[in-house]
Amino acid sequence: MLDWQDIQIFLEVARSERLTDAARRLGLDHSTLSRRTRRFEQRLNTQLFERSTHGYHLTEAGQQLLAHAEEMARHAVEASESLSDKNHQVSGQIRLGVTEGFGTWVIAPLLSAFCTRHPGVTLDLLALPRVVNLSRHEADLAITVERPVSPGLVISRLCDYRLRLYGSHGYLTRHGTPSRLAGLGEHRLIGYVDDLIFSEQLSYLEPLLDPAVVGQPGPHFAMRSTSVTTQHAACRHGAGLAVLPCFMAEASETLESVLEDEVAIVRQFWITARQEQRRLARVRLLWDFLREALDANRAFLMGETGDMVVPEGSSP
Repeated sequence: MLDWQDIQIFLEVARSERLTDAARRLGLDHSTLSRRTRRFEQRLNTQLFERSTHGYHLTEAGQQLLAHAEEMARHAVEASESLSDKNHQVSGQIRLGVTEGFGTWVIAPLLSAFCTRHPGVTLDLLALPRVVNLSRHEADLAITVERPVSPGLVISRLCDYRLRLYGSHGYLTRHGTPSRLAGLGEHRLIGYVDDLIFSEQLSYLEPLLDPAVVGQPGPHFAMRSTSVTTQHAACRHGAGLAVLPCFMAEASETLESVLEDEVAIVRQFWITARQEQRRLARVRLLWDFLREALDANRAFLMGETGDMVVPEGSSP
């Protein structure tokens, strides 16, 4: 008979692939977790993990057990959820992964209403300059800039958003305002670090900087950063021109959009959850809330207004 605690430990190590990460999430000592993992393998008389300096990776036997363990975990969650539904108070924890800029500038302000409406729910908002991995159970829900392709996920297009080229009033006064794309060759730019871009959807500047248009040697990058929030701050303080989401830049009194006829980039956000998590009442509530809140903010996301519509139910 398999011990449920052993299964939970096995699942966390398999998902994290690093003993230190799994130990932290389980609230166990690293050495204790190592002993319990080896003891579980001994009970099964089967090696479940290949251990190396790069982490813990499942053997073929481990992959077979993982499928059964995931199914057991799903049934346990559904059983717990069905009992919780007997009480009309929705409660529990939800971990939402989202890109840094969108999470900071849009999702966090909107979630104030959700928190007020559902005080029994605890929200973990992971606003990160990378993609959150649902397959490794880093989050219950994820909002991404490109459509995921992993099997077993529920995926829906969440919203569109627009980006424009911006410069601060101080920068434009000192360096002039470009009137055409060819003029970018005379300006300083702010952008992403090319080899650290986590999605091709963020390669905004490359199509704008065709040498045939902007000439050689082309514009100078005054600053590169993996963080769009950092790019926004640098642009506001006059370091150069930057392509920024309108939801970040339009409300700023310091920034001015330039070349609007030639630079109007539209991208999408996608909302995703694993099938078993999407069935949870609290996750469904957040999923539906986000869709409604962002539908109401279409004009804000597309740069047609600088004012966000905050849903009713948030604190004043």
